[in-house]
Order: sequence, then structure tokens, then C-alpha cells
Amino acid sequence: MRTAKQFGLGQLAAALTLACAAMAGAQAAATITIVNQNAAGVGFNDPTAVAAVGGNPGTTLGQQRLIAFQHAADIWGATLTSNVTIRVGASFVPLSCTASSAVLGSAGAYEIFSDFPSAPRATTWYPSALASKLAGTDQSTPGYPHIIARFNSRLGRFPDCLPGSGFYLGLDNQAASQIDLVTVLLHEMAHGLGFQTFTDGETGEQTEGIASIWDYYLLDNRSNKSWVEMVNAERAASAVSGTGLSWNGPNVTAAVPLALAPTSVLRISGPAAGNAAGNVEVGDASFGPPLSSTAVSGQLMRVIDQPTGLGLACTPLNNANRIAVRGNIALVDRGTCTFTEKAKVVQNAGAIGMVVADNAPGDLTGLGGADDTVLIPAVRITQQVGVSLKAALMRRSRTTSGVVASLTVNPARLAGTDAARRIRMYTPTEFSPGSSVSHYTTDAKPNQLMEPSINGDLTHQVTPPQDLTYPLLRDIGW
Repeated sequence: MRTAKQFGLGQLAAALTLACAAMAGAQAAATITIVNQNAAGVGFNDPTAVAAVGGNPGTTLGQQRLIAFQHAADIWGATLTSNVTIRVGASFVPLSCTASSAVLGSAGAYEIFSDFPSAPRATTWYPSALASKLAGTDQSTPGYPHIIARFNSRLGRFPDCLPGSGFYLGLDNQAASQIDLVTVLLHEMAHGLGFQTFTDGETGEQTEGIASIWDYYLLDNRSNKSWVEMVNAERAASAVSGTGLSWNGPNVTAAVPLALAPTSVLRISGPAAGNAAGNVEVGDASFGPPLSSTAVSGQLMRVIDQPTGLGLACTPLNNANRIAVRGNIALVDRGTCTFTEKAKVVQNAGAIGMVVADNAPGDLTGLGGADDTVLIPAVRITQQVGVSLKAALMRRSRTTSGVVASLTVNPARLAGTDAARRIRMYTPTEFSPGSSVSHYTTDAKPNQLMEPSINGDLTHQVTPPQDLTYPLLRDIGW
């Protein structure tokens, strides 16, 4: 006979970088109740007067926060199925932030359970809300929430906490330069519903020696071993493998071709390309036109506007650099100014595309920013690739380099997937607590809700063809 076992986490497992009263959710496939854990006068109870915005009719800051929260809860409630009401203990509190970065929120399951009635797998941890759904009765400790969630009350409201980039409280997904709160809420609720592992990714140690249901679907795509088949050291190595960890659940894998686009690629060729020739992985820009099967091709030409030999492209180019990049693809260096500023500088000089070389070793990421006036494609390459391309460009004339760059896509490979078209997980080579393993890769295109950072192009969708969050929750039992 199996004996039910529970474990209280009492802490938030996943973070997104950037007297109790209850508000019941609308009747749907699942009912989600928001338990207001803020004291009087703060957070959900903040009396600051505000104007209605984006379909949110609240008249105080606290009311608008709660209405946005319930809107996100209703989206999940209409998507999930459970006869047990899901309780989310929520509050707005000061979280870590600086003038240039901030934790937007953090959330996770409040308790986890194994060997409960009707558990699909024995000796396996399930988050509280999912365990209750599968058992058909509430498994949580009486009075406890299934999910605990905290959000940054200082965001955008103080000079030391991303000033000018506060939460957008509208319900219409029109956040513009602000951070869409409903999107953040959908992300964090997904963590609490089970989009997280309860195994320590940094050490590989399982909670009380028991695997998470999540771990059955984490697959090291190099060894072809799942996390439940590994020892601690193997799991810890997999968690910092860069591109070595994939999700192997059937629902996600079946939905990947519906949700993800072909991967972007920089093709290097030409008589002077030498060892740099071939296809180069790139990070996409959140601004400018997306890459497509119609390649944008031209001579790759370096911008050099610093005494050190770098090309920062933060101010209008001089005549020599304008002649070099006109009608060609500009190679510039990261640093000093924003990516959109660099793109505008080379665009104004006549470049048809931009390649940004990183200025430090590290994993490949995209180019952030927003500017509707950027009309040329832009991509990012690693510092190592940048060194190789610069070596190939050592000998060139003012107008030609003999190195041809083509910005295009590879239809045989979907962005953010491994060779078997399974989506990869976020496993940077330096472990990031709260982010590593419990998120999708940042290489996915279009961006997915469950990447470790919120992107401005996200919708309020959690299902295919826009998003792969719900298929993963289905894989673990929802």
C-alpha cells in the first residue's frame, strides 16, 4: 500500500527577471481564487487613485492590480480542468531591483505531494494544485494556498527600480513600452501550476530523494538520458549545458511545429571568408523586420570608429564608414549605446542589415529593444564568432571585403529546438537560480511565455499555435 507524502516548500521556486480576503474566479473548466495577502493600504489594497486603462475599470491602484490578476486567473481557469478550486496566495511587495533591472515577480507551488490517491506515478513529487486535480480532492494543508506568488510593488515607481518601465494594468495587451502585468501573471501562475522542477538543478539533488514529475520529461539531448535516469552530478552538468537539455513530453513535441518558426542563420561565404565560411547561429532582434527565407545579402563590412579598433556605431558614421556599409551589411560591436541606436546609425548610413558582435564571452542571446523606425534586419553573434569574422575582414577595400553575409532562415531547423525538433530548456553555462531548467530556452521564435524574461511581443495566449505552455502542463498531468 502506498502512503501519501507531502513536503512544504514555503518559498518561491521560479522568478521572472524583471487579514486575508479572497476574490473568487469565474466558473470555468477550473476555478482559480486569488487570496489577497497584502495588509491594508498596500499592494492589492493600495488606495492610490488611477484612471481606467485598457479595459481595466478599477479606480485605485490596488483594485486594478487585483482585476488584472483575476483576468489572468480566468484565462488559466478557462484552459485547465479541475474540480478542486485552485487558491493563489498573492501580494505586491518590494522585490529586488535597480535602475536598469528588476525582478518582476516570483511564484511556485506552496506544497508538493507524492503517492496521493490516483497518483499516476509512484514516489514522484507533484505540485499541490495538480495533485489535488488528479486525486479529485484537495490535498493541501487546510487554509494553505496551492500557489504562492509575489510581484514587485516598486517597479517603475521609484528611481532605483526601472523608472519609466512600470506595470501596464490594462487587459488589452497594449503595454507599449511598459511591462504587461497580465503576461507576467500568466507566466508566474504557470510556475505554480507545475512549470518547475523540485529537483535542485545546481546540485542535481532530488527533494528527499524523490524525483519530480517534471524530471521524467527532461532529456539530455547529448546522452539521451532523462533526469530520472541520472545521478546528481549528471543532472547538475545537464543544467549548465548551454543547449544540452530538451523537453521530451509528447504534447509539447507534437505542438512544436505549430508554434515555432525556422531558426535564423547568418551564412558566411565569399572568396575571403576562409575559416569563417559556413552557417552561424545568431540571436534575433526584437526590432526591425524578422528574417525570412528571402535572404538579405551583401558584403560584410566592419564599422571602425574607435581608437581601439572597435565599431560601436553610437554616433553618425564618418565618411569612410558610410562608404563601407552603404548597400552592405554592417558588422558592429556591442557596447555604450542601445542596439536600436546602433541599427538606426548604420541604417541612416545606407546599410541593409546589421550584425552585432558580443563584447564578452557567453551564451548567445538576442537583441532587445523596440523602435518602429528600424527597417533593416539585425542579429547578434557571440564574441568568438565575431573574432573569426574580424580576422576574415582584415584585408578589404573601402567598398568590398570578399566576405558575403546572408541573413536568412534554415527551414530544416525550428528555432529553439534540438536535432529531433524537441524544444530546449534554459540551461545557461552559468547556473541561474530560479531561472535555469524551469524555463524554455531564449532561442525560441516566436518568443514563448515561459522564457526566463518577459518579451514585448507576447500575447495573452497559453496554447498552440501561439504558445507551448499548456502542452507542457498537459504532459505532467493537467
